[in-house]
Amino acid sequence: MSMFGGRAAMSAGDVGQTVAGYSTYEAAQKAVSTLIGAEIPARHIAIVGSGLRSVERVTGRLGYATAARSGALNGLLLGLLFAAVLVIGSPTLPIPVFLGVLFVGIALGMLLSLTTYSLVRKRRDYASVIHVVADHYDVTVPASDLARARAALGVGAAAPAGPRPPEDSEPPRYGERVTPSPPASTDAGADDDRA
Repeated sequence: MSMFGGRAAMSAGDVGQTVAGYSTYEAAQKAVSTLIGAEIPARHIAIVGSGLRSVERVTGRLGYATAARSGALNGLLLGLLFAAVLVIGSPTLPIPVFLGVLFVGIALGMLLSLTTYSLVRKRRDYASVIHVVADHYDVTVPASDLARARAALGVGAAAPAGPRPPEDSEPPRYGERVTPSPPASTDAGADDDRA
């Protein structure tokens, strides 16, 4: 399921044929918007990321003070939630009880955060955020929509791959130098150069 809900139209293995490839996710998103604007059903379009890698960005060093501060903030939010429930349940609740619930939430948040940090600090003493990114993004559609999608994006038919080696040829072994074969020249081109 996507972030915005909805039912998946195609199975994970059936993503269709590639219309165009992009190096950034934002460019692929723009292409999808263009395809949707060209009346191609949105449920037929897929963005396929290739070359996935995990990137962990270190955001700071952890210590007891940092752990206590983040625990206090989380505890404050938890205390506000419980205090709001108490106020809704009993509107005549005095202010000191409301504040007491807030302070208990802060104390519990700090205690839990400090306990957790003391257990994992030998293995991990930094905070980080992990992202999964792709090297390349392909926009794909089913074969029935391929011609319309290429026309909408202004992309021609996919160029055929370069010359393929004969089927009976053996691939090079590890460590062998592979020299590309020179391009075939025509005699007419050589005659033009001499003239």
